[in-house]
Amino acid sequence: MLHNMTRSLSDLLGRDYMEAVKNAAVETLGMDRERAKRLADEGVDFYPSEFAGRCDDLAVKVGEALIAPMKSELEGAPTESFRRATNVHAAPVGGLGCVRIGQDGRIYLAAKSEHYHIPLGHHFPGYELITRARKLGIPNATHNNTRGYITRRMERQIVMDIHGIREPGEELEEILASKEPKVLNRLINLETGSLAVEAAMKMLLTRFYRLDKTFGEPKYQGKTPVFLVVEDNEGGLEANYHGTTVLAQMLRGMWPELRERMEKAGICRIVSVKRNDIGDFEAKIKEYNEGVYRTAGFLHEIILMNYGGIRLLPEYLQRAYELCAQYDTPTVADEIQSCMWYKGMFLFKEYRLKPDFVIIGKGFPGGEYPASKVITTYEMDSLNQFGALVTNGQEELASLAYLITMEFVRGNGEEIARMGQRTEEILSGLAAKFPGKLTRVEGQGHLAALHFSDVEEAGSFAKTVNHMCIDVSTQLYKADCPPAVLLKLPLVVSERILGVLEEKFSAALEAL
Repeated sequence: MLHNMTRSLSDLLGRDYMEAVKNAAVETLGMDRERAKRLADEGVDFYPSEFAGRCDDLAVKVGEALIAPMKSELEGAPTESFRRATNVHAAPVGGLGCVRIGQDGRIYLAAKSEHYHIPLGHHFPGYELITRARKLGIPNATHNNTRGYITRRMERQIVMDIHGIREPGEELEEILASKEPKVLNRLINLETGSLAVEAAMKMLLTRFYRLDKTFGEPKYQGKTPVFLVVEDNEGGLEANYHGTTVLAQMLRGMWPELRERMEKAGICRIVSVKRNDIGDFEAKIKEYNEGVYRTAGFLHEIILMNYGGIRLLPEYLQRAYELCAQYDTPTVADEIQSCMWYKGMFLFKEYRLKPDFVIIGKGFPGGEYPASKVITTYEMDSLNQFGALVTNGQEELASLAYLITMEFVRGNGEEIARMGQRTEEILSGLAAKFPGKLTRVEGQGHLAALHFSDVEEAGSFAKTVNHMCIDVSTQLYKADCPPAVLLKLPLVVSERILGVLEEKFSAALEAL
């Protein structure tokens, strides 16, 4: 079982800072000093047994009507593509743990963690500390030149967790001061994963082009930068997903005419490498480090949740990183989808990789705020302040959400790993039970994909399961993508909830 823990704001943020916050609350808000002390110093249970039990009790009733349905089907003012995709009946009016209550009054299992950003489920009790911080008057809004104490503390905590440091001290200070390659010790705070990936790409481009006239001559001026990304089953670019900015969308094959004109003009080039084929990677990185070309970076996810949940193998990525180092090619581990879903929070650590950039977001703030980070090294720290900047990137309460999520996951690593393995066992058992329908199980742990023998069966299964109020999605639209049904269970999933999932999935497979 997941372990409860009790923490106060003073525990997470330190007594000195909270003393200043209490004094400010008394003077600015007119708050009674005793109340300020209670808000700052009294502990909050992060995951009490009563809460866990209530979550389970609701989850076993998935599909049932809990409340009367709403009568309104207000559409808002969406674009046509959003209008077609919206299911107002499943839109939330409430939720707890792994479930949400839809506008139709029924209980839905959030089997994709509301598209990958609530690892601790709905209304995680530990986030009560955010409410207390608001009551104490801690401002959320800061700006880049007034980065608050909570944000600065969060930055150092991320560096500590990456490097396995338990307590701040000399070891941490040495890492923060390091100018050695591959030592991740610098963060840029942004809002979305798309902006974080683009920030990394801009740092890669500074090795070829000047950001502005104050910069000196780039290391590879005059060469055409080549970005390496993961290939789809047709040899194209659609397997990868790194965000929605123009640069990131070009990596996945969008804006084809723009990309082709840029390639013809020698501005940049995007080249795909075969998944888990190190021979192809070696051939490509050699080819594009000759003549006018120079590899600008290798950008990859570890689990391709936008392409059938396919998993890149550790031995493949480890050897690819060795080749990147040989050819002075920076590596970008995009962990927007995988971060926080594994013991130790970072999947690249399980893979024993040493990237030049790590992109995180989604899971870290637990759905409370949009907040992403690009984590990099002294060597790659090549932008001025306005090279990667958003007004809201330094939000203090978003940083507090990070610290709360990190604290809970850090203390529950073994159970997270165990439940990830149980998820794999249950899904693999279904594949063995229905071999004519399920061809394989992909992904790792809570990030999983069921591959079907054909598109019709995958679509029919997803439709049946969705009607059972289990939130899964299908990938039937990409270049030769395996017919796949995706799920990404919250870390607070229990054996009881997995039993519900297994039962309903079995029934849906029987019905095909």
